[in-house]
Amino acid sequence: MTVSDCRTAQVRIAFSTLFLSVAAIFASPVGAQTSAFSQSLATAAATDETVAEWYRTTGYETLWTGAEDAPRRAAFLAAIARAPDHGLPVQRYNAGALIAAIRVAETEADRGRLEVAMTRAYVNWAHDLASGVLEPKKVDASILREITREDPQLLLARLASGDAAAVLADLEPKSAFYLSLMKAKIALEADIAADGWGNTAVTGPLEPGASGPQVVALRDRLIAMGYLAANASQTYDRRLQAAVQEFQLNHGLNADGVAGESTVAEINVGPEARLRSVVVAMERERWMDIDRSVRHIWVNQPEFTARIIDHGKTVFRTRVVIGKNVPDQRSPEFSDLMEHMVINPSWGVPRSITVKEYLPLLQRNPNAVGHLQVLDSRGRVVPRGAVNFAAYNARNFPYGLRQPPSDGNALGLVKFMFPNPYNIYLHDTPSKSLFDHEVRAYSHGCIRVADPFDLAHALLSLQTATPEADFDAALKTGRETLVKLDQPVPVHLVYFTAFPTAKGKMAYARDVYGRDAALYEALVAAGVVLGGV
Repeated sequence: MTVSDCRTAQVRIAFSTLFLSVAAIFASPVGAQTSAFSQSLATAAATDETVAEWYRTTGYETLWTGAEDAPRRAAFLAAIARAPDHGLPVQRYNAGALIAAIRVAETEADRGRLEVAMTRAYVNWAHDLASGVLEPKKVDASILREITREDPQLLLARLASGDAAAVLADLEPKSAFYLSLMKAKIALEADIAADGWGNTAVTGPLEPGASGPQVVALRDRLIAMGYLAANASQTYDRRLQAAVQEFQLNHGLNADGVAGESTVAEINVGPEARLRSVVVAMERERWMDIDRSVRHIWVNQPEFTARIIDHGKTVFRTRVVIGKNVPDQRSPEFSDLMEHMVINPSWGVPRSITVKEYLPLLQRNPNAVGHLQVLDSRGRVVPRGAVNFAAYNARNFPYGLRQPPSDGNALGLVKFMFPNPYNIYLHDTPSKSLFDHEVRAYSHGCIRVADPFDLAHALLSLQTATPEADFDAALKTGRETLVKLDQPVPVHLVYFTAFPTAKGKMAYARDVYGRDAALYEALVAAGVVLGGV
């Protein structure tokens, strides 16, 4: 039985005892009692239009405090008692406070206030659990994810007319991804309560064949984190090297089996920090209203990786470069549909790059950046000698810049388009050496792909028996060629610093943009408190 299962069983026993002792409090009111109840309820609901509207519409029928409401009441209190497992702000729906209010309720006025308190708690619970606590754009403007919030009146109607336990269970995220995160959260809290992963910091670098106290510290740390079976070896042997390599693979590091500077730094990150990453990842997953069963492209920015996932299995994987960690160049988060690719693309230089980076160069030397064409408002090429660049500034420069198709084109030889208002897409690049770096944040916001031809072949394989030959034929023409995807593919640009691996372990990535730190602060401000910390 898991820690979560034990908690749930304890909650059920406690609630069974409670409801036997308070059943008499919730007998159906009559006459003047009904009036007192309705008046108290209306007064308590007056400051919350959502709750007030519900009770006006239903004629002040009870959801929680009628004699027939006991199963619904029990199911709800049992559900919100597990709020800590979900990393949610307990005080918003505080099961303990509601139970205390049940115990002390004596009058119809008490019952009316309790009815409103439980309805308000339910609406908050349904909102937070099903679609997240935060409004992400308010925390970071580059999180452009559209959050689906269900109408509270529909949520209440479903609860009133359906099986309460089933309705409440349906609110919980169902993805295996989310369940793995919740399991990791509970395990990390248990680790923290048991004094974490040890107090001795590892120092490096350490290489295979080394021995001594620091190797022992490294060994013990990896044992505590579950990467190595318990042993008494004081030597950096093959077992330890394999454990280091697995750790490196799960943390976006060069998997050479050497405990170098970046590896040691990640090994020394404690369970408290990993728990914060997991809790933020759970919140992010609550925003993700997507169908994971269909074929889709998953670009996890802090992992610097793009995948094609088909029915839950990764069928293609490649390294990527994301936007620089500077304002206006960080890659955003959103979902869209990839509709086509362009082979031998030209690069229409974005306006911001044109006026901020290239116009100053052209003002100093009209022949600068000679690989770019100058275009007028109708897309016609304009001779540079016909333009007085010094006469313009960033606000009134009337021209655009374009780089024709070529091996040196900034977009490489293929780009993958999911038309969006942010002008973000995936593309090839001539700057191949950047893919060898562990931290790959160098672009202006678009996603550069290390293996673009292989990605193109994988996408085309669903609509042609000869994807490689078809792609090569278009490539050899040297002409800009648009190839439509017969089946548009969902694309998800995401930012998870904690995520489960195919083998069931948790993997972690560095918070390259500081977004998770900001989200965690916002969760704490909303009332989230982590167990064990």
